[in-house]
Amino acid sequence: MTEKRILPELLAPAGTPASALAAFDAGADAIYAGLNKFNARERGENFDADTMAKIVDYAHRNRKKVYVTLNTLIKETELPEVVEMLAALNEISPDALLVQDLGVLRVAREYFPNLELHGSTQMGFHNSAGLAVAEKLGLKRVVLERQVTMDELRSIRKKSQLEIEVFIHGALCCSLSGCCLFSSHMGGYSGNRGKCKQPCRRRYYSKDGNGFFFSPQDLAALELIPELCDIGVESLKIEGRLRQPDYVTAAVSAYRMMLDTPPESFSERIGEARELLSRTCGRKWSTGFYRKESFDGLVKFDSIGATGIRCGSVEAVAEDGFGFTATRRIGLGDRLRIQPLGGDDGPAVSLTKIFVNNQPAKRAKSGDRVFVCCDKPVPERGVIFKIGESFGDYSARVAALPDKRMKVDLDVVLTRNNIVVNSGNTILPEWSYALDLSDAQKRPADAEQLKKEFACADSDRFELGVCNVSIDGSYFLPVAILKELRREFWKFAKQRLANGGVIDNSGIALEQFRRDYTALALQYTLPAKLVETVAVKVHGAEPGNKNAVRAVSVFDAGKECGEAILPEFISEDRVNSVAKAIENAYNLGIRRFRVTSLYGFALLEKYNDIVVTASTPLPVCNSMATVELQRMGTAKVMAHIELEKDSVAALVGKSVVPVELYRHGRPALLTTRAAIPVEGQVHDNRRQEFEVRYDKRSGLTRIFARPVFSIPRMDGVYDYYDLTNATWRTIESETFNYDGELH
Repeated sequence: MTEKRILPELLAPAGTPASALAAFDAGADAIYAGLNKFNARERGENFDADTMAKIVDYAHRNRKKVYVTLNTLIKETELPEVVEMLAALNEISPDALLVQDLGVLRVAREYFPNLELHGSTQMGFHNSAGLAVAEKLGLKRVVLERQVTMDELRSIRKKSQLEIEVFIHGALCCSLSGCCLFSSHMGGYSGNRGKCKQPCRRRYYSKDGNGFFFSPQDLAALELIPELCDIGVESLKIEGRLRQPDYVTAAVSAYRMMLDTPPESFSERIGEARELLSRTCGRKWSTGFYRKESFDGLVKFDSIGATGIRCGSVEAVAEDGFGFTATRRIGLGDRLRIQPLGGDDGPAVSLTKIFVNNQPAKRAKSGDRVFVCCDKPVPERGVIFKIGESFGDYSARVAALPDKRMKVDLDVVLTRNNIVVNSGNTILPEWSYALDLSDAQKRPADAEQLKKEFACADSDRFELGVCNVSIDGSYFLPVAILKELRREFWKFAKQRLANGGVIDNSGIALEQFRRDYTALALQYTLPAKLVETVAVKVHGAEPGNKNAVRAVSVFDAGKECGEAILPEFISEDRVNSVAKAIENAYNLGIRRFRVTSLYGFALLEKYNDIVVTASTPLPVCNSMATVELQRMGTAKVMAHIELEKDSVAALVGKSVVPVELYRHGRPALLTTRAAIPVEGQVHDNRRQEFEVRYDKRSGLTRIFARPVFSIPRMDGVYDYYDLTNATWRTIESETFNYDGELH
């Protein structure tokens, strides 16, 4: 008998209720979706709480799953609203919550323990040491950094029991996840807060020419499905919460087909799957970062960064529309985006009325002269991309979704002589039923059997919530009697709960958080004189203050160094070399270490007499994050570099550990493993200037702004000066978001 293959979950994006239904119809096992705030795709339509509850209930009725994204960085003043959202989600009961912010993770784990937690790719987990930290944080699953290769993934899988989720299709960010400041730098719209303006997709100019130097091709991993299945990842994720149901249907159908195809028939069907996938209207396909050899060609500087299939260029603009010569078939219901040549965002239009060769028409073929009627301003000579096709109307199905059923939590106690059921979150009195059970000879009744049976509430209003079962012996419980017990209990429960009576336990947890948060107070006393830290290169400029702590890379740490800085990204094959560098630094007497990515806590765990600082690009935005980092052994945190002055002050006022401020330097705006086809100075069409540098040691390319980031001193915080990419004296300086607003 052939052993049944265990397939990974197919996880689809759902930016709208319609996309959620489309995903399930096409064969997705699960969807991920966000509420209207605090998710990494805030530009999308997203869900209100009532609709999310209905979608979750619909999914569970159909044995599907829903993961809710709460995966952005949270300012101190936003914490109360976020916790209210967590309370609402606790009642909705999605299958998991995706998080980025350590403060959100802390609150969810401690106050709403029934919520399963997944670590978003924005948390930057990229090696086995990071997954060891993730497990201690209470995460059930980790969405790996997109820039992990297949060989690295295979090695990580062997060293961790955590569930692993990886991306298999869709747009790729050029930067390491959670490390990108590019959009935030160019206007305060942070990709770490779901508001990325995609500056990486724009055209840039260098002394050798111009192009889309930071815009990678899309990921399409159809060919890699067998390998990913063999490695044993738990979930395969399709990107695209900003896309419409047609995209979701095509992408899910293609990958569902190949997951369900036996390995021996894979080559025969992949052509059909590719044809389905071509309807997603994306950029040119690639294998992303899964193969090291693909790093070199991932960014095609001569390909405009827009999504979609090119179908012409604007030739004429009028008040009521625009004209062009079609280079492929288009028709009513299709969606087009008109992209300015500079790569900025262009308008999107749905085709509701077109003329072909001056005659009204429903469709046009390649070579036809087309006029599209629309009321949006269109850039002259803009490039026209088809970004979607017509799709069915889901509005009636969405409107018909039934209300979510109320969860009834049960404590079930089975003895030889009776069964007793109590409910901790309802007004139900105790229910019992007399029994006379005999000892089991073969298959005694067990907890899972009772949970499974009591889950059959046979109700449109109620369903089983948390169920705890206790059995004081080994008894034979006939199936017919168990079913009768279940029917009798739910008959009893539904009669008494007909007019309500389910208690909102989330409200109790919410009030407890409010009390604890109000009582949160400073747990440290600052010394009279605060010692600053200055990061320098090995032979670079010295600190201006002779009492300052001199910090260098952990690989360069020597006796003259006061602090060792761990790198923000270390591939799996270099984890041991970082561990060795830490050991060497420790043996030289260094007792101060700066962690820039969560994996560092695993490598420092065995050293008991060290001082650890959580530092950029590891983001710390709120007091709950400082509580979590203190639990992990952190003595000091750096306020996240994107924060404005008021948000830093709010963090300082509530932090349980001392706070440090990045006061001077050039932080990396974008960091990538992709080969960038330019080095040195570049600028955009607004004349903003940047520098692109490749670091041979790490294999990473980084982008820096030309002006130096420099902000004034703030009372009550430590100062950090970064001279690794800047000097003390500078002509041009800027304050990033510090004097503005972080959106």
